Amino acid sequence: MKNLRQAVTAGLNGVVSTGVDVGSLVLLHGVMHVPVAAAAFGASAVGGVTNFVMNKYIAFQDHSKVTKRQLARFGAVALVTACMLALLMQVIAVWLGVQYIVAKLICAAIVFFVWTYPAQRKLVFKKPSSRAGASASHSFAHA
Repeated sequence: MKNLRQAVTAGLNGVVSTGVDVGSLVLLHGVMHVPVAAAAFGASAVGGVTNFVMNKYIAFQDHSKVTKRQLARFGAVALVTACMLALLMQVIAVWLGVQYIVAKLICAAIVFFVWTYPAQRKLVFKKPSSRAGASASHSFAHA
C-alpha cells in the first residue's frame, strides 16, 4: 500500500513538475525558438529540480539530509530522463509531427512509468535496509 501512495504522490508531483517543464519548454521553444530536442532537454532539467524537492519531501517522505550521493543519483536519473525525453520528443514531435505540447505530455507519461518512478524509488530515495544495520544508515546520512 505504501508503494501505491508513493506512486500516486510521485505521479501528482510529476504533474506539477511537468507543468514547470512544459512552461519552460514553451518559453524555450515557443518563444526563444530553441530547437525542440534541446529545449526539451533544458526544460526537463528545470522540471527535475522541482521534482526532486517534491518527491524527496512529499512522495518518499525522505527528511534526511540531502547528500552528495543522493544528488548524484538523482542527477543521473534526471540525465537519463532528459535524454529519453529528448529522443522521444524527436521521434514523436519532429518525425511523427505531433504538436510539441501534446508530444511532451505523451513522452512524460511514458518515461515516468518506464524509468523515472522506478529509478527514483529504487536508486534515489531508497531507505537503507534494516538488515544492513545502523552503520549502513550512518554511512548513507553522511555520504
